[in-house]
Amino acid sequence: MSARPERPVVVATRNLHKLDELREILNPLELLPLPDLVVLPPEVGETFAENAAAKAQAAHRQTGSATLADDSGIEASSLGGRPGVRSARYAGPSATDAENLDLLLAELAGHLDRSVAYVCAIAFVDHDGVEVIREGRCEGTLAERPRGTGGFGYDPAFLPDEISDGRTMAELSAAEKHAISHRGRAAQAILPLMERP
Repeated sequence: MSARPERPVVVATRNLHKLDELREILNPLELLPLPDLVVLPPEVGETFAENAAAKAQAAHRQTGSATLADDSGIEASSLGGRPGVRSARYAGPSATDAENLDLLLAELAGHLDRSVAYVCAIAFVDHDGVEVIREGRCEGTLAERPRGTGGFGYDPAFLPDEISDGRTMAELSAAEKHAISHRGRAAQAILPLMERP
């Protein structure tokens, strides 16, 4: 029989939206915010998995705790997979979510193929430094205009294939979103690996 990690897990992110979502998905696991003094490496990896692992390992080295890190983004088929790992800074290093979304909407204007995918890699490093990584995907289409007030990032224009009534991610309840989202799927895939004998 397995048990959840005995001690809290530090989440290697400064994005409070991600922390809140992971807490909802992985409840009742105790997830702690990243201490202010921890320095995360720049996201320079070519894949989501590389960036997630680098953040989780850096946080583990500096805290000595088990750590969890996510790297995620959106890939547009018509743009060769862009913005991909650059999703959070697509419109510039300090761009807002709205600016990133506006740029993607502008770049897809006029494209017949508006298919997109959300991708998330989650890395978990246990107290002994052992690392595991799992990925999750959610396929969809980019709406022409944003709708809804829930979620964050590209959610207001992301129409998930599995929702047949035309709602965007930002119009779903938290439970509906977590059941199909890239982050929800990656978190559920890694949860058994976080459990201990």
